Amino acid sequence: MKGFSDEERERIRADLIESGRALFIQFGLERTRIKDITDEVDIGTSTFYRFFDSKEHLYTEVLYTEVERFTVDLEEKIETEPEPREQVRVALEQTFEAVESNPIVKNLIIEDEVRTLQTQLSDTKRAELSNQLDDVFVATDEWTDLETFKYDDPAVVNEFFRTLVFSTRYKDLHSRDAVPGYSEIRDELIDTIVDGLFED
Repeated sequence: MKGFSDEERERIRADLIESGRALFIQFGLERTRIKDITDEVDIGTSTFYRFFDSKEHLYTEVLYTEVERFTVDLEEKIETEPEPREQVRVALEQTFEAVESNPIVKNLIIEDEVRTLQTQLSDTKRAELSNQLDDVFVATDEWTDLETFKYDDPAVVNEFFRTLVFSTRYKDLHSRDAVPGYSEIRDELIDTIVDGLFED
């Protein structure tokens, strides 16, 4: 890329991703402007397009970083649990936590920003995004290969996890005071799901 050293390119790209992440968290995809991002990094708008084709392209890069961080953390936590039942419990707990605490993941999955991305990305980028989202919901072959696990198709379990996270909207639909014990209700739901996934 003419005009920048390799080190400068890496720094600018990393700064764009980090600034984009902060603004996407604060304002969401739709309300964040490219100029807002470039102002934070102190570059011109034309320079932005030397790194990313569009705001949506940057957003997917931010998403990839978030998903990778979540996946690595989840794998580390699962590895500390020797029992498959507890591994599934950890996977559910961490998935709920990611959606509840990470606005980017929440907006993408729960608030349907994925639909906006799908209409504005190329076929290649849409496929990459779809593959990346599949990694958010962990269902390993080790679980589905168990005789005590009720399902043998990892894709079914992944979709099951994906559907479950929509229950986090319950808290958003009511004021905080109107949902006493949400965390207790969530934990009971996780217990029920784990018990339902395994044969006694």
